[in-house]
Amino acid sequence: MEIQIPEKFNAANFLLDRHIKEGRGDKVAIVCQGQKVTYEQVFLEVNRLGNGFRSLGVEMENRVLLLSPDLPELICSILAAMKIGAVPVVTNTMLPAADIAYILNDCRAKVAVVHHSLLPLVEQVQGRLEYLKHLIVIGDCKKGQISYQKLVEDSSEELKPALTSKDDSAVWQYSSGTTGTPKGIVHMHKSIFYHFHSHAQGILNITPDDKVFSIAKLFFGYGQGNGLYWPFGAGATTILLPDRPEPENVAELVTRERPTVYCGVPTSYNAILQLPNLKERYDFSSIRICTSAGEALPAAIYQKWLETFGVEIIDGIGSTECFHVFISNRPGQVVSGSTGQPIPGFEAKLVDDQGQEVPPGEIGTLLVKGGSVSAGYWNKHEMTQRTFLGEWVRTGDKFYKDENGYYWFAGRMDDMIKAGGIWVSPIEVEGILVSHPAVLECGVIGAEDKDGLLKPKAFVVLKEGNNPSDELTKELQKYVKQNAAPFKYPRWVEYADELPKTPTGKLQRFKLRELDSSNKAW
Repeated sequence: MEIQIPEKFNAANFLLDRHIKEGRGDKVAIVCQGQKVTYEQVFLEVNRLGNGFRSLGVEMENRVLLLSPDLPELICSILAAMKIGAVPVVTNTMLPAADIAYILNDCRAKVAVVHHSLLPLVEQVQGRLEYLKHLIVIGDCKKGQISYQKLVEDSSEELKPALTSKDDSAVWQYSSGTTGTPKGIVHMHKSIFYHFHSHAQGILNITPDDKVFSIAKLFFGYGQGNGLYWPFGAGATTILLPDRPEPENVAELVTRERPTVYCGVPTSYNAILQLPNLKERYDFSSIRICTSAGEALPAAIYQKWLETFGVEIIDGIGSTECFHVFISNRPGQVVSGSTGQPIPGFEAKLVDDQGQEVPPGEIGTLLVKGGSVSAGYWNKHEMTQRTFLGEWVRTGDKFYKDENGYYWFAGRMDDMIKAGGIWVSPIEVEGILVSHPAVLECGVIGAEDKDGLLKPKAFVVLKEGNNPSDELTKELQKYVKQNAAPFKYPRWVEYADELPKTPTGKLQRFKLRELDSSNKAW
């Protein structure tokens, strides 16, 4: 797949200005808490805000930190920074103040846009901030701070896009930092255009008639693509949910706003399926296609969703380093439990520890290449060299590929279990356990037996109405033996009320390992 991108290219012009020139100004761009915002309204606010940024000394390549729930003001801030050639750094609202301070200093933002509800995170570390000069506040602000609304009102609505190149920085996304300090991942203007054509059009076929709703927030790479770049790229409508995506809130929003494209994560799909009287209370009939990423989608959840709503979930895998999803199932060609095949414009290969490709059926480390791969990590040269191998990105994920070219997720490199000299995928064991009628969710790790040998151990959350017992443990162990090679069954089953997860809903196996080693409840 060859995608031609001009040398001079500004992503904000593609995502926004183009729609005004092509007559879509009256089209609803954003729906949020009953508010409907047209492309014309977004265009004018972006222009005013971009000029406001410039009045505060923001220049091309300067970073602008953004810290806000999913609101129209956040989308306008992203696009305004891009349009003037500056770089939005959309920051996780769940981070502690210390991480916010680290990111502000690391990216050297001299301007930050912060929602008033999150001001305490910045205020408590202001004395440690080395570069921040101006704090723009969405909502109520204090003396010495700048009102977002007043800045917009006082600025001109005439603004031409900066003459950025396709390789200029467009947006930075910081990793979660679970293995150290957060990493600033640099993405270029061309990445937005390239991946829109590869995924939003090449797989999902998003059109101006679609209304897109994403469970993942705009500060996540997955959510930023789903909730902004894909709908705005197509001239469609994005539906924002500023609150936490609790199952009831999500189901009520879907019923009320009638999205056609629904972007979720496995944990959320499973939680929605547990809602009592689901089909009687809520209406999901508007949805034509669902997507999933963030972690492997168990076949049991896929099948239950398909049986309940008659809509496929298009599962895929991506990474912040590659901008978004790079392997995905296709509509009408879903292989339940698999991650699918590389999307148009991307290539993948599996290699062993020596860098040699492994044959079909054998687990290897996934390498990926494509047109939206990051330029690298900001100020982390050695880490960049270890991850970005020429055109290829080392993802750190373990997969195997079947004879038909479908990829099957086996786990992260650190999560794999070598039992009796044979690799065991925790994902495979989890997928089997979650298909048992008593199991709501589970996590599998490697634990040492009395001889110091590594064997699978399962942490299990039961569905309502089921209670832990020795009999149930034996039943679950037998169930795994019946559905996989016997050596893969969990030697121990520990029951829990909940599992530790990231804000995106990913299982944190390292916390399960910590729990197992300390034998303390979290």
